[in-house]
Amino acid sequence: MTNATRSAARFSDVAAFLAEETTELSERFAAAFHETADEVRLAATDEAITADMPDACQAQLGIEMMVTTLFDLLRDTRLESLSERLAWGLVHSFHKVADQLDGEADRAARKVGDLVRENDGSEIAATELEEAQTLCQGLDEARDAVACMRDHAAEMFRIETGRPWSSPRATLASGKRTASVIAAADFLAARRARRIDAHAPQGPVVIFSGGQVWEDHAQIWDLLDALKARIPSMILATTAQSKGCDAIAAAWAARSGVKLIAFTPDLRLGKRAGFARNEAMMRLKPVEALVCEGSGLQSHLARLVRAGGVPAWFLTLAGQAKRA
Repeated sequence: MTNATRSAARFSDVAAFLAEETTELSERFAAAFHETADEVRLAATDEAITADMPDACQAQLGIEMMVTTLFDLLRDTRLESLSERLAWGLVHSFHKVADQLDGEADRAARKVGDLVRENDGSEIAATELEEAQTLCQGLDEARDAVACMRDHAAEMFRIETGRPWSSPRATLASGKRTASVIAAADFLAARRARRIDAHAPQGPVVIFSGGQVWEDHAQIWDLLDALKARIPSMILATTAQSKGCDAIAAAWAARSGVKLIAFTPDLRLGKRAGFARNEAMMRLKPVEALVCEGSGLQSHLARLVRAGGVPAWFLTLAGQAKRA
């Protein structure tokens, strides 16, 4: 393929992606960059911030420019082979900051809870509580915005490389979590409800597992797309490996807005850890399964799926998909 043809194909892919998802992207960024309070803090020692959030449209276009410009800069140069590694790091920087903000928001929420319980009705206590709420609100707002940018950068990485960006930890899925702060107790209860929804989601579970060596993500994504079309509210449970099939499935979940449950093995169980993980996934009472060729752990899960009468797809490295 000539350079001109490759560039044209890449530009066509980007243009098609933007045309198809412009409305959804605009709505996603508008929600993530929505201001939920008149003023916020991002650190306990900061003064309250009253400035506006960044413009949602400019944020979306800025992320696209960051990723595509990096590839354009290095294309057809002796550093071209480094572009994917550099772009991966760019996406990961957003991922890392979003993760940090999430932890800081959790700590801030616990502080609000402590202050609610200890409130003595004094003016000092009321002021301290108000400042803690403002901090928690600001951290939640910032985390949602950064996670939205992270997800979009990951999608642009996929378009440029043809491979999904994979996170070194858990799920990428983000979503706007809004809170109407009326009183401290109401604020904390609302946030607790959101965390329950994020960490114990309700819905039909589809389980997924596959080997750590897998290059072509297209067929996996096609099968997952078909599953989501039939089960729109599905939750995806994977065996949480950081590369190969699980990484591909995690990236699909991020792109598709599907909640993901990452089942890590209990290493205290030794050699039985992986098999115990398979059994734990089956206890979710999955409505469907997708098992890709891999090791004995995938074979074990496939046997459990068949024995449990769970409808399933089985995918081989040769690209053969079998429905059972």
